[in-house]
Amino acid sequence: MRYSFILLSFLFYSGIAAAQDVLATIEVNAERITNTEQTLFEDMRESLMEFVNNRKWTADKFKPAERIEFSMLIILDQANGENFTGSIQVQARRPVYMSGYNSSLINHKDPDVSFNFSKFDVLQFSDQAATQNELTAIIAFYTYLVIGMDYDSFSPKGGTDYLNKALNILNQFSSASSPGWKAFENQTNRHWVITNYMDSRFEPLRECMYLYHRKGLDVMHKDAKKGRKEMLEALKPLEKVYRNMPNNINMRMFFNAKSNEIVNVFSEGEGEEKSELVKLLQTISPGNNQKWSKIQ
Repeated sequence: MRYSFILLSFLFYSGIAAAQDVLATIEVNAERITNTEQTLFEDMRESLMEFVNNRKWTADKFKPAERIEFSMLIILDQANGENFTGSIQVQARRPVYMSGYNSSLINHKDPDVSFNFSKFDVLQFSDQAATQNELTAIIAFYTYLVIGMDYDSFSPKGGTDYLNKALNILNQFSSASSPGWKAFENQTNRHWVITNYMDSRFEPLRECMYLYHRKGLDVMHKDAKKGRKEMLEALKPLEKVYRNMPNNINMRMFFNAKSNEIVNVFSEGEGEEKSELVKLLQTISPGNNQKWSKIQ
């Protein structure tokens, strides 16, 4: 995915029509809702699929095989007329160079989703002006977050423009009555996810995304030992992030996506390397200590 256009400094491919830049799968689970015709939720799913996959989200040209792949699962718990509440699970992956392996970038559940939807709604969204459609705002927020994190994994802080677009959506909805957008609600909602990423204290985490993937995973095909060494070096600065803000949502998101991968990669490592890594991980991600013990 996009290795070629990165190596060519984003030059356009001659004779190739511009392809859409994301390939999303969206599902809507409304099994708990019994007071609404279920066909409405199929309409919702189809409308969202068209909204995401038929929209151009970036300024870059993509080959079809380079599109950013991710999925969203919307689970609806309650309905009050045309208002629905529930959660959204976002998962994204990124291919590892010269392998058939896909590395998880995001595996995140947002429990605070609330929006209005009716059968004949036309889903609209604008980056330039505040939108009253909270459903498309939530979907666009997470689409830009996925794109930003994907771009960060290919170049140092390469996703800044798209993370700023997610931040702009947050700012549009900072006074909304629905949950998920305001700082005072909790420390794990959409407000903190994006404002943390744009905070200078979290730069080591964003730099880690690049070093871990491009200098680490992407060289594993030719030198596994070097790849593991670079991945370990990429993880070390995360201790500073953890010390500044223990148990922050962004670090938790990182390890939700990466913990199994780290265990699998470093289980093949050497003794001293394993010991150094486990000591670091037990400090910066103690919630995963049971997993880290499997490395040894």
